[in-house]
Amino acid sequence: MRLPSTLALLLLLAAQSPALADPASDVYQRIEKLLGDAAGLDAPLRNLVEAMRGDDAETIASLADYPLTVQANGETYDVLNERDFIDNFDDLVTPETRRAVGHQQYADLFVNSDGVMLADGAVWMAAICEDDACENSHWAITAINN
Repeated sequence: MRLPSTLALLLLLAAQSPALADPASDVYQRIEKLLGDAAGLDAPLRNLVEAMRGDDAETIASLADYPLTVQANGETYDVLNERDFIDNFDDLVTPETRRAVGHQQYADLFVNSDGVMLADGAVWMAAICEDDACENSHWAITAINN
């Protein structure tokens, strides 16, 4: 059975439509273009999402770059190190932020030249240079905004 030519044309146009593009691939390409090392984000991002689901303060603390700026309870905190973060975890990361980041989908990440935003700005991650030439870097949490 042959499809009417109009229907065949519509199917062809729909297959080429940007609306049907893979959103995760678009996010990956945007990270790569603006920040580089999109592949390097995968493990830290996955670890962060799982740690937020499990209220795992130690893992979350290990994923941060210090000093870390945290907005919580109407205050701004400069968290100096992992121990400081872990000791004050319940005050620094609200249950709402944990829940929102714990449900983050890769395709819904927002990306700009500052980094990758999770959960509508609750958490920001960026590639942190390990040397002056930035030949080596790692992904880390750079801000938390409850």
